[in-house]
Amino acid sequence: MRGQEHLLAEDGTLTRMLSRGTLPSLILWGGPGCGKTTIARLLASQAGLFYAQLSAVFSGVADLRKAFEEADKRLDSTGKGTLLFVDEIHRFNRTQQDSFLPYVERGTVVLVGATTENPSFALNSALLSRCQVLVLNRLDDAALEGLLTHAEQLTERTLPLTREGRASLRAMADGDGRYLLNMVEQLLTLTTQEDARHLGPQELAKVLARRPVLYDRDREEHYNLISALHKSLRGSDPDAALYWFARMLEGGEDPRYIARRLVRFAAEDIGEADPSSLPLAQAAAQAYERLGSPEGEVPLAQAVVHMAVASKSNGVYAGYKAARALAKKTGSLIPPAHIRNAPTGLMKDLGYGEGYEYDHNHEDGVSGQNYFPDGMERVQLYHPVNRGFEERIIKRLDMLAQKRASRQS
Repeated sequence: MRGQEHLLAEDGTLTRMLSRGTLPSLILWGGPGCGKTTIARLLASQAGLFYAQLSAVFSGVADLRKAFEEADKRLDSTGKGTLLFVDEIHRFNRTQQDSFLPYVERGTVVLVGATTENPSFALNSALLSRCQVLVLNRLDDAALEGLLTHAEQLTERTLPLTREGRASLRAMADGDGRYLLNMVEQLLTLTTQEDARHLGPQELAKVLARRPVLYDRDREEHYNLISALHKSLRGSDPDAALYWFARMLEGGEDPRYIARRLVRFAAEDIGEADPSSLPLAQAAAQAYERLGSPEGEVPLAQAVVHMAVASKSNGVYAGYKAARALAKKTGSLIPPAHIRNAPTGLMKDLGYGEGYEYDHNHEDGVSGQNYFPDGMERVQLYHPVNRGFEERIIKRLDMLAQKRASRQS
């Protein structure tokens, strides 16, 4: 079987399980068309189990109860166990998932569930604790080419494609073996037509439709791609950042969401290393609102490139988090008297504002007074890095520290 050698090769995980004569309940996690159903059928055959199949999309409690009852009768009458394959198992709700537990524990069925969603999020912990999760690979280019060759051998026909057209066909499948074979069937119906021979990429695109980009705006793929974009920006890779930006747009992501993430990134990962980044991110977001799609996506692309190549510092973000933690710890301390507000005579009589020195009246515009609560040791919360604009900030902070030190001495 193509693309899943880590499971099915001579030293593969499933091969070792079968050789030991043990087959636990499994969750097969992988994208569409990577062979989950085929693997389940092979396992039932190799393990000598009766194969039963349900789809969580079309099945309910009654269907589950019937499947369990039939498995019980089969085990009692013939001694033969049942491999129950449940496609799209993540579609079952928590109660339906819990209904598997006693039958899995008793060994009435060997459950093999297939899911395209992350099991950690899609399945409840009780069911997961009774199953082993196996990850199926997305079919790579070599695996897809193997499928094409095998299809040609079985049909004893050659696909009407140029070398470039064949590569384009594999790209159109986007890792989905089932979709690839569906396209092969369509192409084989054209082989008797003279104009169908030696299709290149452009001719192929006219005959077949490209597989839609896999992207779900409210599930794991959404978070994986925004994480990839964020980390590519942080890693200062404009090419990778543009790629993930484009992948999200091609998948139907709302550009406003990406714009909001860019604004956040400008403050969190760039900060004072390049203070122009935050207004630029805001300007790109406003430009998109002004222009709409697709024109407004160009300013967002500019912002993506700028964020990627900009100097990076999380000093502001880290300082903010440290300040929040310190504020929770010392939240009852009041400001020192000299920086308290004194709008009334009574407050002035109580010493509010007394001793405050107007910083603009001092050399360099710095008095060096203490602005932390009385009795609290000074804490450095903001730690700039020696990159970008923060190199200048470090020099200024050193000067300010010297001013405060000389005042105390």
